[in-house]
Amino acid sequence: MSKKKGVVIGVDPHKMSVTIEVLDPHERLLGRGRFDTTNTGYAAMRRYVKQWPERTWAVEGANGAGRPLAQRLVTAGEQVLDVPAKLAARVRLFDTGHNRKTDALDAHSIAVVAVRTDGLRRVVDDGELEALRMLADRRDELARRRVQTVNRLQRLLSELLPGQRKRDLSAAQAKAMLATVRPRDIAGKTCRRMAAEEIADLVAVDAKLKKIKAELKAAVTARGSGLMDIYGVGPVGAARTLADVGDVARFADRNRFASWTGTAPLDASSGEQTRHRLSRAGNRRMNHVLHVAAIAQIRHDTEGRAYYRRKLDAGKTPMEALRCLKRRLSDVVYRQLVADSSAAIARVDAGPGGHCGATLQSSAADSHPLIDTSDQPLPGPAQPTLRPPPARRKTLAKAAP
Repeated sequence: MSKKKGVVIGVDPHKMSVTIEVLDPHERLLGRGRFDTTNTGYAAMRRYVKQWPERTWAVEGANGAGRPLAQRLVTAGEQVLDVPAKLAARVRLFDTGHNRKTDALDAHSIAVVAVRTDGLRRVVDDGELEALRMLADRRDELARRRVQTVNRLQRLLSELLPGQRKRDLSAAQAKAMLATVRPRDIAGKTCRRMAAEEIADLVAVDAKLKKIKAELKAAVTARGSGLMDIYGVGPVGAARTLADVGDVARFADRNRFASWTGTAPLDASSGEQTRHRLSRAGNRRMNHVLHVAAIAQIRHDTEGRAYYRRKLDAGKTPMEALRCLKRRLSDVVYRQLVADSSAAIARVDAGPGGHCGATLQSSAADSHPLIDTSDQPLPGPAQPTLRPPPARRKTLAKAAP
């Protein structure tokens, strides 16, 4: 059991309420409560916990549902730990003998995890990263809106111009197609007017997407990240990676990172048969970022394409070879994040006018690793586990202009 000083306050956050439970280092119950998420409820919760001057907050999902409360507490000077939901679920199952969920049981499990576990990620106040996350989320929302607009526009144009459906329709192409039709009946005129409105919406969404992409690029560059040097990772993918990863120190090694991105296959061996199966777990948004990067590398003359073809020659199916490439790219991204973190620490240590002395070169020259069978990363100190890349191979990094 971890010997922590002071009390641990387990927090089960929801949109409208927060349930807390206070434990001492020996897991003795000292207090509990349920508060609203309003300003009045937040103030009442802060007054209630003042009786324990030495306290640590443990918030479940500090990167998800618990983010607003966690950031609010950190801004107020409180020490906040991020408790993965999977660890809390394990404690709840083994402590009660069943997996019954209530807010009180959840808060208790979260507090127990914080008492027993060393190395939980500490939440820090990073306004720039929070802004980057909001921009990335906004861009995803706009992208979904664009898809919906194009789908509606395609349906309307197919009624006005049967048999002339165009794939990957742009606003300019839709305008040109609409200009060729002049319906005379009331239904056709209504359809044409609605199509014109959808085109106007599409133009507006495209303008917003272009603007937010420029903002994301500037924000990623300002953080000193080299993720955009990886071929196939643009401003949007780099921003999503930085926003979702947060502190790379929460991943002990590249295998844990690959498990979190859903690129590490799960062990499905039985007896003398050794096999792995596709993992559907992990962060699906990060998995999508790696998928886009892998497709981009396969379509162009890159080392990623050569690696993909070597896997095909070795007898793997196209989908299996693609998964191998995504696993390799996961290592590349992890290596770059570790390099960025080391460079940032070096800049802080060097002070004004100092130099970081760390390389930002990304590579995936390692052989395909033996994948860990865990399907969710566990917290732990991050130590660079990747061997330095050989100078002779710049495998998956974007070529310098």
